[in-house]
Amino acid sequence: MPYCTQADLIERFGEAELLALARDETGTAIDTAVVERACDDASGEIDGYVSAAGYTVPLANVTRIITAYACDIARYRLYDEQASEQVQKRYDDAVKFLVRVANGTVKLGISTGSAASSVGNVQMNTSRRVFSGGGF
Repeated sequence: MPYCTQADLIERFGEAELLALARDETGTAIDTAVVERACDDASGEIDGYVSAAGYTVPLANVTRIITAYACDIARYRLYDEQASEQVQKRYDDAVKFLVRVANGTVKLGISTGSAASSVGNVQMNTSRRVFSGGGF
C-alpha cells in the first residue's frame, strides 16, 4: 500500500495541478494509473531509506510526516524534468529527512521491528544423529 494517494495529492496541491501533471487521454480527467505509479515509486524510495534504519517495510503505521514526504516525492516524479524550484526543494528536503532516518539521527516514533520474534530460527546440534540412512 503506498504511503500517499491521489486524494492526498489533491488535498495538498489541488486538483488543477494534478490534472495538469497527469491528464488522461480524454484530457479532462486525472490519469489514476500515472498517479498511482508516482505514489508507488515514492513509497519505494521511502522504503529504501527507512529499511536501512531497521524499520520493517512497508511501514504498517504510516506517520503524517511520511505521508507528507511521500506526497512531495510523488509530486516531484509527476513533474519529471519540469520541476520548479519549489517542487525540487520539497523533494530535496524529503530526501534529507529520509537520509537522517536511515542514519539513525531521526526516529519515526514507530517500532523498527528489530526486536522481532525468534519464531522460525534454526538451531544446529551436531552432537547427535537425528536421521539414519536406513530408509522408511
